[in-house]
Amino acid sequence: MQRVKQVAAHLTGSSKGLAALEQKHDDDVVITMAIRSPLCKAKKGGLKDMKNDELFLEMYKRAIQYSNIDPALVQDICVGTVLTPESMYPARTAALAAGFPESTAVQTINRFCSSGLMAVTDIANKVRVGQIEIGLALGIESMSQNEFVSCNTAAKDCNEKMGWTSENVAKDFNVTREEQDTFAAESFQKAERAQALGYFKGEIVPFTVYQIDARTGEKKVVTITEDDGIRKGTTKEGLAKIRPAFPQWGNSTTTGGNASQLTDGAAAVLLMTRRKANELGLAILAKYITTSVTGLAPRIMGIGPVYAIPLALKSAGITKEDVDVFEINEAFASMGVYCMKTLGIPRYLNPNGGAIALGHPLDICAGVQKKAGVQEQITHGRMVLVTSMCIGTGMGAAAVFIRE
Repeated sequence: MQRVKQVAAHLTGSSKGLAALEQKHDDDVVITMAIRSPLCKAKKGGLKDMKNDELFLEMYKRAIQYSNIDPALVQDICVGTVLTPESMYPARTAALAAGFPESTAVQTINRFCSSGLMAVTDIANKVRVGQIEIGLALGIESMSQNEFVSCNTAAKDCNEKMGWTSENVAKDFNVTREEQDTFAAESFQKAERAQALGYFKGEIVPFTVYQIDARTGEKKVVTITEDDGIRKGTTKEGLAKIRPAFPQWGNSTTTGGNASQLTDGAAAVLLMTRRKANELGLAILAKYITTSVTGLAPRIMGIGPVYAIPLALKSAGITKEDVDVFEINEAFASMGVYCMKTLGIPRYLNPNGGAIALGHPLDICAGVQKKAGVQEQITHGRMVLVTSMCIGTGMGAAAVFIRE
C-alpha cells in the first residue's frame, strides 16, 4: 500500500506539465529495448507460412538476443494477441523453448487492436507498483494462419464488418473519397521514403522463417529483413482508380488502397525501472508515462483516438502542443482523416507511414507504432510521443512516452 501511495503521489504531484514529465526518477518506468519483425503481407508475404508457435518462438528469440540481459531476469511476460487459438499454449511453450526459464511467468491479453499497447501497459503498471522489476511486452499476430472472426454476437453493431464502420465514419462526418485517397497516398509515400532512408533498420530485427514452395511443396529457410507491403510509387491519382470495397454501405469510399493491409508480424518491448536499467548498464530509449482507454459507439469505432488522446494528455498533464510525434493506427483512411482534422493534429502524424502502408497485424500495431515513434524521436531529436488506436467493438486507446 505504501508503494501504491508513493506512485500516486509521484503521478499527481504539484509539479505539472512537460517539465515534470522530463524529470528523471529512479522509479520511472523505462524502455530499454523496442524491436519488431518485418511486416509482411498476409497470405502471400514473407511470414505467410509461419505457424503461430513459430512466430511466437522467433519473436522470443530475438527479444532475448537484443535485450542485453539474462532472460532469467525477466519476471513476467505479457503477450497481446487477438486471433491466436488457445493463445496461452504457444505463448508459454514458445517462451520456454526460446530460453526463458520456468520461473518467468507468461500471460496473454486481448483487447483487439490495442492488445499490444495493453501488454505494454500491463507490464508497465506491474513495474510501477513494484510487483516486478523487469517485464517483457509483446504483440504477435499471424493474419495468414488465423482468419478474422466476428467480435461479439451479443450486439449487432459489434458483429458488423470493420468496413461498415469505416463507411459510417466517412458518411456521418463527411470524409470524402479524395481526402481518404490523399491520406493513404501520403502514408505510402512517407513509408517508402523512410524505408529508402534506412529509418526502419533501427527497429526491424531479421526473422528466420520457413517458406513453402507453392509448386513443389518443399520448405526452405529464408531470412526476412524488410517490410514487404509498401507499394512504391503510390499516388492519390492511382488510388482513385481502385473500386470501392464495400459498395453496399455508406457512400462507398473505402477501398483496398485507402484501408490498412492484412499483415503478419510481431513486436517486443522490454520495460523496467530506471534504477534497474542503470544497475544493469542498459541504454534507455524512452520513459513510459500513461495509458488511457475509453468506449464509444461500435458503429463508428474508428474514431476512438478522438476520445482517447485527450484523456491520455490530461492524465499526463500536457497538451497537444507539447507533443512532437503522433502515431494513430490507420485502420482506414476515413478514421485517420477524421481524427487528424478533429484533433487538429498537423502533418507530423505518422511521420514514417502507418498501417495503410505498413500493414495492420491487429494487436501489434501499438508495438509497431511505439517502436516507430521512438525511432523517429531518436532520429530527429523529438521528445514526446503519443500513440493511439481505434479498437473493434467500439473503443479507443492512447499512451504517452517521453524520449530520453
